[in-house]
Amino acid sequence: MLCIAQIERMADRLTQLQDAVNQQADYFCNSVGILQQFSPPSQFAGFEKQQGKSPQEIPQEDYAPVFAKLIARTAKDIDTLIDSLPCEDSSLDLQLASLKKLEEKNQEEARHLEDIVSKGEILLDQIQEALRDIAQCQLRCQAMESGT
Repeated sequence: MLCIAQIERMADRLTQLQDAVNQQADYFCNSVGILQQFSPPSQFAGFEKQQGKSPQEIPQEDYAPVFAKLIARTAKDIDTLIDSLPCEDSSLDLQLASLKKLEEKNQEEARHLEDIVSKGEILLDQIQEALRDIAQCQLRCQAMESGT
């Protein structure tokens, strides 16, 4: 059983992996499009030669190394993301230890929260007492003003 933090990290990695696979598909599609755009036309028997610019007349950039680097880098990123996913062989002892650690941290944070709430209640009592004093003073001042 995986802990919640591990599941969230795995979900993040799966999202990153999906994004990388989608990016790789884009690179493959774009590289095929470049090949189609700049490759010389093939001759077929029985068909006339089409008029238009030949690939040599179209300004050609060197796209092959660019796409090769992009595809190789993305493939490496995909491998890294796959390797970072948790394995299914996680032992029960490791999972229990992780859960115990999380539970201890949760209890510690709960104690901390209780302390903060307690201090907040004390401050609230002090503020309410100060407001009562202010209200009493205002009432006395109003009584003195109306009595004079």
